[in-house]
Amino acid sequence: MLTTILVFTAALIIAVAATPVARRVAPRLGVIDHPSARKVHAQPMPLLGGAAIVTASIATLLIFQDRFEFQQLASIVLGGAWVSLLGVYDDRWGLRPILKLGGQIIAAVALIVSGVKVQLAPPAADWINVAITLIWVVGLTNSLNLLDNMDGLSSGVAAVCAAFFVVMASFSGQIYVSALAAALLGAALGFLVYNFNPASIFMGDTGSLFLGFVLASIGIKLRFPDNVPFVTWMVPVLVMGMPIFDTTLVFISRLRRGKNPLTTPGKDHVSHRLRDRGFTTREAVLIHYLAGGVFGMCALLVTQSNIVEGYIIGGAVAVAGIYGLWRFEFKKRPAV
Repeated sequence: MLTTILVFTAALIIAVAATPVARRVAPRLGVIDHPSARKVHAQPMPLLGGAAIVTASIATLLIFQDRFEFQQLASIVLGGAWVSLLGVYDDRWGLRPILKLGGQIIAAVALIVSGVKVQLAPPAADWINVAITLIWVVGLTNSLNLLDNMDGLSSGVAAVCAAFFVVMASFSGQIYVSALAAALLGAALGFLVYNFNPASIFMGDTGSLFLGFVLASIGIKLRFPDNVPFVTWMVPVLVMGMPIFDTTLVFISRLRRGKNPLTTPGKDHVSHRLRDRGFTTREAVLIHYLAGGVFGMCALLVTQSNIVEGYIIGGAVAVAGIYGLWRFEFKKRPAV
Protein backbone atom coordinates (compact mmCIF):
# COMPACT_ATOMS: atom_id res chain seq x y z
CA MET A 1 0.00 0.00 0.00
CA LEU A 2 2.90 2.38 0.72
CA THR A 3 4.28 1.75 -2.76
CA THR A 4 0.88 2.49 -4.29
CA ILE A 5 0.56 5.76 -2.35
CA LEU A 6 4.08 6.85 -3.28
CA VAL A 7 3.54 6.04 -6.96
CA PHE A 8 0.21 7.89 -7.05
CA THR A 9 1.62 10.97 -5.32
CA ALA A 10 4.71 11.13 -7.54
CA ALA A 11 2.66 10.77 -10.74
CA LEU A 12 0.19 13.43 -9.59
CA ILE A 13 2.94 15.93 -8.80
CA ILE A 14 4.80 15.32 -12.05
CA ALA A 15 1.61 15.66 -14.12
CA VAL A 16 0.58 18.88 -12.38
CA ALA A 17 4.04 20.32 -13.06
CA ALA A 18 4.45 18.97 -16.61
CA THR A 19 1.08 19.94 -18.07
CA PRO A 20 1.70 23.74 -18.06
CA VAL A 21 5.04 23.07 -19.76
CA ALA A 22 3.28 21.06 -22.47
CA ARG A 23 0.74 23.86 -22.82
CA ARG A 24 3.51 26.38 -23.55
CA VAL A 25 5.46 24.09 -25.86
CA ALA A 26 2.53 22.92 -27.99
CA PRO A 27 2.03 26.17 -29.99
CA ARG A 28 5.75 26.36 -30.78
CA LEU A 29 5.63 22.84 -32.20
CA GLY A 30 2.41 23.49 -34.06
CA VAL A 31 0.47 20.86 -32.09
CA ILE A 32 -2.82 22.75 -31.96
CA ASP A 33 -6.42 21.58 -32.22
CA HIS A 34 -8.37 24.05 -34.33
CA PRO A 35 -12.15 24.47 -34.05
CA SER A 36 -14.40 22.84 -36.64
CA ALA A 37 -18.05 21.98 -37.17
CA ARG A 38 -17.63 18.56 -35.55
CA LYS A 39 -15.86 19.87 -32.43
CA VAL A 40 -17.21 21.45 -29.28
CA HIS A 41 -14.47 24.02 -28.54
CA ALA A 42 -14.53 27.45 -30.19
CA GLN A 43 -10.87 28.48 -29.77
CA PRO A 44 -7.59 26.85 -30.86
CA MET A 45 -6.29 24.62 -28.08
CA PRO A 46 -2.83 23.21 -27.27
CA LEU A 47 -2.87 19.51 -28.10
CA LEU A 48 0.13 18.13 -26.24
CA GLY A 49 -1.33 17.41 -22.80
CA GLY A 50 -0.97 13.70 -23.38
CA ALA A 51 2.79 14.13 -23.24
CA ALA A 52 2.43 15.21 -19.60
CA ILE A 53 0.35 12.10 -18.82
CA VAL A 54 2.87 9.83 -20.49
CA THR A 55 5.82 11.58 -18.83
CA ALA A 56 4.26 11.42 -15.37
CA SER A 57 3.31 7.75 -15.69
CA ILE A 58 6.56 6.47 -17.17
CA ALA A 59 8.83 8.63 -15.01
CA THR A 60 7.08 7.40 -11.88
CA LEU A 61 7.30 3.76 -12.94
CA LEU A 62 11.00 4.15 -13.73
CA ILE A 63 11.60 5.69 -10.30
CA PHE A 64 10.00 2.67 -8.65
CA GLN A 65 10.97 0.09 -11.30
CA ASP A 66 12.85 -2.08 -8.81
CA ARG A 67 9.46 -2.99 -7.29
CA PHE A 68 8.07 -4.41 -10.54
CA GLU A 69 8.60 -7.53 -12.65
CA PHE A 70 10.86 -6.03 -15.30
CA GLN A 71 9.92 -7.90 -18.47
CA GLN A 72 6.18 -7.35 -18.27
CA LEU A 73 6.56 -3.79 -16.99
CA ALA A 74 8.88 -3.06 -19.91
CA SER A 75 6.36 -4.39 -22.43
CA ILE A 76 3.58 -2.25 -20.94
CA VAL A 77 5.74 0.89 -20.74
CA LEU A 78 7.27 0.45 -24.19
CA GLY A 79 3.91 -0.44 -25.73
CA GLY A 80 2.32 2.60 -24.12
CA ALA A 81 5.18 4.83 -25.26
CA TRP A 82 4.89 3.43 -28.78
CA VAL A 83 1.16 4.11 -29.15
CA SER A 84 1.66 7.57 -27.65
CA LEU A 85 4.31 8.30 -30.29
CA LEU A 86 1.78 7.29 -32.93
CA GLY A 87 -0.55 9.78 -31.26
CA VAL A 88 2.06 12.53 -31.35
CA TYR A 89 2.53 12.03 -35.08
CA ASP A 90 -1.21 11.95 -35.66
CA ASP A 91 -1.79 15.11 -33.58
CA ARG A 92 0.89 17.02 -35.48
CA TRP A 93 0.80 15.75 -39.04
CA GLY A 94 -2.04 13.25 -39.25
CA LEU A 95 -1.70 9.48 -39.57
CA ARG A 96 -3.72 7.16 -41.78
CA PRO A 97 -6.12 5.07 -39.64
CA ILE A 98 -4.79 1.80 -41.05
CA LEU A 99 -1.24 2.72 -40.01
CA LYS A 100 -2.41 3.75 -36.54
CA LEU A 101 -4.29 0.46 -36.19
CA GLY A 102 -1.24 -1.49 -37.35
CA GLY A 103 0.92 0.27 -34.77
CA GLN A 104 -1.55 -0.63 -32.02
CA ILE A 105 -1.49 -4.28 -33.07
CA ILE A 106 2.32 -4.25 -32.84
CA ALA A 107 2.09 -2.94 -29.27
CA ALA A 108 -0.50 -5.59 -28.38
CA VAL A 109 1.70 -8.34 -29.83
CA ALA A 110 4.61 -7.09 -27.70
CA LEU A 111 2.40 -7.52 -24.63
CA ILE A 112 1.49 -11.05 -25.61
CA VAL A 113 5.11 -12.04 -26.26
CA SER A 114 6.07 -10.79 -22.78
CA GLY A 115 3.35 -12.92 -21.20
CA VAL A 116 0.70 -10.26 -20.64
CA LYS A 117 -2.34 -11.93 -22.17
CA VAL A 118 -5.81 -13.16 -21.31
CA GLN A 119 -5.83 -16.63 -19.77
CA LEU A 120 -9.35 -17.93 -20.27
CA ALA A 121 -8.83 -20.83 -22.69
CA PRO A 122 -6.69 -23.88 -21.87
CA PRO A 123 -3.10 -24.06 -23.20
CA ALA A 124 -4.21 -26.29 -26.08
CA ALA A 125 -6.39 -23.44 -27.37
CA ASP A 126 -4.01 -20.60 -26.57
CA TRP A 127 -4.78 -18.96 -29.91
CA ILE A 128 -8.14 -17.99 -28.38
CA ASN A 129 -6.35 -16.17 -25.56
CA VAL A 130 -4.16 -14.39 -28.11
CA ALA A 131 -7.16 -13.34 -30.21
CA ILE A 132 -9.11 -12.07 -27.19
CA THR A 133 -6.05 -10.14 -26.00
CA LEU A 134 -5.59 -8.45 -29.38
CA ILE A 135 -9.26 -7.46 -29.55
CA TRP A 136 -9.28 -6.25 -25.93
CA VAL A 137 -6.10 -4.16 -26.16
CA VAL A 138 -6.73 -2.62 -29.58
CA GLY A 139 -10.41 -2.09 -28.82
CA LEU A 140 -9.84 -0.30 -25.51
CA THR A 141 -6.96 1.74 -26.90
CA ASN A 142 -9.33 3.13 -29.50
CA SER A 143 -12.24 3.45 -27.05
CA LEU A 144 -10.40 5.98 -24.90
CA ASN A 145 -9.36 7.77 -28.08
CA LEU A 146 -12.95 7.98 -29.32
CA LEU A 147 -14.13 9.09 -25.87
CA ASP A 148 -11.83 12.13 -25.93
CA ASN A 149 -14.40 14.56 -27.32
CA MET A 150 -15.18 16.96 -24.45
CA ASP A 151 -13.24 18.80 -21.76
CA GLY A 152 -12.17 16.40 -19.04
CA LEU A 153 -14.08 13.44 -20.46
CA SER A 154 -11.47 10.85 -21.42
CA SER A 155 -9.02 11.81 -18.68
CA GLY A 156 -11.73 11.78 -16.00
CA VAL A 157 -13.26 8.47 -17.07
CA ALA A 158 -9.77 6.96 -17.26
CA ALA A 159 -9.12 8.18 -13.71
CA VAL A 160 -12.35 6.55 -12.48
CA CYS A 161 -11.40 3.24 -14.13
CA ALA A 162 -7.84 3.42 -12.79
CA ALA A 163 -9.14 4.13 -9.27
CA PHE A 164 -11.23 0.95 -9.29
CA PHE A 165 -8.27 -1.02 -10.61
CA VAL A 166 -6.15 0.34 -7.73
CA VAL A 167 -8.72 -0.81 -5.17
CA MET A 168 -9.26 -4.24 -6.73
CA ALA A 169 -5.56 -4.98 -7.19
CA SER A 170 -4.88 -3.91 -3.60
CA PHE A 171 -7.65 -6.13 -2.24
CA SER A 172 -6.33 -9.12 -4.18
CA GLY A 173 -2.75 -8.54 -3.05
CA GLN A 174 -1.41 -7.51 -6.47
CA ILE A 175 0.80 -4.70 -5.25
CA TYR A 176 2.59 -4.24 -8.58
CA VAL A 177 -0.65 -4.00 -10.55
CA SER A 178 -2.05 -1.61 -7.94
CA ALA A 179 1.01 0.61 -8.26
CA LEU A 180 0.78 0.59 -12.07
CA ALA A 181 -2.86 1.67 -11.87
CA ALA A 182 -1.94 4.29 -9.26
CA ALA A 183 0.63 5.80 -11.63
CA LEU A 184 -2.03 6.15 -14.31
CA LEU A 185 -4.55 7.53 -11.79
CA GLY A 186 -2.14 10.19 -10.53
CA ALA A 187 -1.13 11.21 -14.06
CA ALA A 188 -4.75 11.44 -15.25
CA LEU A 189 -5.85 13.49 -12.23
CA GLY A 190 -2.85 15.82 -12.50
CA PHE A 191 -3.72 16.50 -16.12
CA LEU A 192 -7.44 16.83 -15.32
CA VAL A 193 -6.62 19.91 -13.21
CA TYR A 194 -6.05 21.73 -16.52
CA ASN A 195 -8.40 19.72 -18.73
CA PHE A 196 -11.69 19.95 -16.83
CA ASN A 197 -14.20 22.35 -18.38
CA PRO A 198 -13.23 24.99 -19.32
CA ALA A 199 -10.05 23.23 -20.45
CA SER A 200 -6.84 25.08 -21.21
CA ILE A 201 -5.19 22.09 -22.92
CA PHE A 202 -6.22 18.83 -24.61
CA MET A 203 -4.46 15.47 -24.32
CA GLY A 204 -4.80 14.56 -28.00
CA ASP A 205 -4.19 11.06 -29.32
CA THR A 206 -0.86 11.18 -27.50
CA GLY A 207 -2.64 10.79 -24.17
CA SER A 208 -5.84 8.95 -25.05
CA LEU A 209 -4.07 6.08 -26.84
CA PHE A 210 -1.64 5.73 -23.93
CA LEU A 211 -4.44 5.70 -21.34
CA GLY A 212 -6.42 3.09 -23.26
CA PHE A 213 -3.43 0.83 -23.81
CA VAL A 214 -2.26 0.87 -20.19
CA LEU A 215 -5.78 0.41 -18.80
CA ALA A 216 -6.26 -2.58 -21.10
CA SER A 217 -2.96 -4.02 -19.86
CA ILE A 218 -3.96 -3.55 -16.22
CA GLY A 219 -7.28 -5.29 -16.90
CA ILE A 220 -5.40 -8.32 -18.23
CA LYS A 221 -3.02 -8.40 -15.26
CA LEU A 222 -5.79 -8.37 -12.64
CA ARG A 223 -6.21 -11.66 -10.79
CA PHE A 224 -8.71 -12.70 -8.12
CA PRO A 225 -7.39 -15.77 -6.27
CA ASP A 226 -10.48 -16.01 -4.05
CA ASN A 227 -12.83 -16.41 -7.01
CA VAL A 228 -12.97 -18.34 -10.29
CA PRO A 229 -12.08 -16.97 -13.76
CA PHE A 230 -15.51 -18.11 -15.02
CA VAL A 231 -16.88 -15.16 -13.01
CA THR A 232 -14.01 -12.68 -12.74
CA TRP A 233 -13.46 -12.32 -16.49
CA MET A 234 -16.34 -9.84 -16.31
CA VAL A 235 -14.57 -7.55 -13.83
CA PRO A 236 -12.29 -5.56 -16.18
CA VAL A 237 -15.08 -5.44 -18.78
CA LEU A 238 -17.40 -3.86 -16.23
CA VAL A 239 -14.76 -1.41 -14.98
CA MET A 240 -14.24 -0.24 -18.57
CA GLY A 241 -17.98 -0.27 -19.20
CA MET A 242 -18.35 3.44 -19.95
CA PRO A 243 -15.82 3.65 -22.82
CA ILE A 244 -17.03 0.27 -24.13
CA PHE A 245 -20.64 1.49 -24.14
CA ASP A 246 -19.74 4.74 -25.90
CA THR A 247 -17.70 2.96 -28.57
CA THR A 248 -20.46 0.41 -29.15
CA LEU A 249 -23.00 3.19 -29.57
CA VAL A 250 -20.78 5.03 -32.05
CA PHE A 251 -20.13 1.87 -34.08
CA ILE A 252 -23.82 0.98 -34.24
CA SER A 253 -24.79 4.52 -35.18
CA ARG A 254 -22.20 4.88 -37.92
CA LEU A 255 -22.76 1.44 -39.39
CA ARG A 256 -26.51 2.11 -39.50
CA ARG A 257 -25.74 5.24 -41.51
CA GLY A 258 -23.35 3.39 -43.82
CA LYS A 259 -20.28 5.18 -42.42
CA ASN A 260 -16.85 3.85 -41.50
CA PRO A 261 -16.88 3.71 -37.66
CA LEU A 262 -13.15 4.39 -37.35
CA THR A 263 -12.69 7.19 -39.86
CA THR A 264 -16.01 9.03 -39.75
CA PRO A 265 -15.96 12.00 -37.36
CA GLY A 266 -19.18 13.22 -35.86
CA LYS A 267 -21.14 14.32 -32.84
CA ASP A 268 -22.70 10.94 -32.18
CA HIS A 269 -21.10 10.02 -28.85
CA VAL A 270 -22.97 9.71 -25.57
CA SER A 271 -21.60 13.10 -24.52
CA HIS A 272 -22.97 14.81 -27.63
CA ARG A 273 -26.35 13.17 -27.22
CA LEU A 274 -26.52 14.33 -23.63
CA ARG A 275 -25.78 17.86 -24.83
CA ASP A 276 -28.59 17.49 -27.37
CA ARG A 277 -30.90 16.67 -24.49
CA GLY A 278 -30.15 19.92 -22.71
CA PHE A 279 -27.24 19.04 -20.42
CA THR A 280 -24.27 21.37 -20.20
CA THR A 281 -20.76 20.17 -21.07
CA ARG A 282 -19.87 19.84 -17.38
CA GLU A 283 -23.07 17.96 -16.62
CA ALA A 284 -22.53 15.58 -19.54
CA VAL A 285 -18.98 14.85 -18.39
CA LEU A 286 -20.02 14.36 -14.76
CA ILE A 287 -22.73 11.93 -15.87
CA HIS A 288 -19.95 9.89 -17.51
CA TYR A 289 -18.01 9.90 -14.24
CA LEU A 290 -21.10 8.78 -12.35
CA ALA A 291 -21.82 6.02 -14.87
CA GLY A 292 -18.20 4.91 -14.63
CA GLY A 293 -18.60 4.74 -10.86
CA VAL A 294 -21.73 2.59 -11.19
CA PHE A 295 -19.94 0.22 -13.59
CA GLY A 296 -17.02 0.04 -11.15
CA MET A 297 -19.27 -0.73 -8.17
CA CYS A 298 -20.90 -3.54 -10.14
CA ALA A 299 -17.42 -4.88 -10.90
CA LEU A 300 -16.52 -4.79 -7.20
CA LEU A 301 -19.64 -6.79 -6.40
CA VAL A 302 -18.72 -9.38 -9.01
CA THR A 303 -15.29 -9.89 -7.43
CA GLN A 304 -17.06 -11.13 -4.29
CA SER A 305 -19.88 -13.03 -6.02
CA ASN A 306 -20.41 -16.69 -6.73
CA ILE A 307 -21.23 -17.87 -10.25
CA VAL A 308 -24.98 -17.29 -10.03
CA GLU A 309 -24.67 -13.88 -8.36
CA GLY A 310 -21.94 -12.79 -10.75
CA TYR A 311 -23.94 -13.61 -13.83
CA ILE A 312 -27.07 -11.98 -12.42
CA ILE A 313 -25.08 -8.75 -11.98
CA GLY A 314 -23.40 -9.08 -15.37
CA GLY A 315 -26.71 -9.88 -17.05
CA ALA A 316 -28.44 -6.91 -15.41
CA VAL A 317 -25.67 -4.58 -16.61
CA ALA A 318 -25.90 -6.06 -20.13
CA VAL A 319 -29.68 -5.54 -20.24
CA ALA A 320 -29.28 -1.96 -18.99
CA GLY A 321 -26.60 -1.37 -21.62
CA ILE A 322 -28.82 -2.68 -24.43
CA TYR A 323 -31.65 -0.47 -23.24
CA GLY A 324 -29.28 2.50 -23.16
CA LEU A 325 -28.17 1.80 -26.74
CA TRP A 326 -31.78 1.66 -27.89
CA ARG A 327 -32.66 4.80 -25.95
CA PHE A 328 -29.81 6.82 -27.44
CA GLU A 329 -29.80 5.47 -30.99
CA PHE A 330 -33.31 4.40 -31.91
CA LYS A 331 -35.62 6.54 -29.77
CA LYS A 332 -36.31 9.92 -31.28
CA ARG A 333 -34.42 12.71 -29.59
CA PRO A 334 -36.46 15.48 -28.00
CA ALA A 335 -36.29 18.87 -29.65
CA VAL A 336 -34.02 21.37 -27.91
